Amino acid sequence: MAISYNKLWKLLIDKKMTKTELRLAADISTTTLAKLGKDETVSMDVMLRICKVLNCGIEDVIEIVNKEV
Repeated sequence: MAISYNKLWKLLIDKKMTKTELRLAADISTTTLAKLGKDETVSMDVMLRICKVLNCGIEDVIEIVNKEV
């Protein structure tokens, strides 16, 4: 199983928001933004701040996917 943030990136496009704007509004570091870009895990606190900024639920920004070996 793996994490995918593709829903987050699509939502940013729909809201016409850049990754930098999200980073500043949600007060997340560039390192955390890089982790999101690499589909790595981040803290639940970060996810909640992102959801608050985007006014959405966590299911709107994160997805669990089967990772083929």
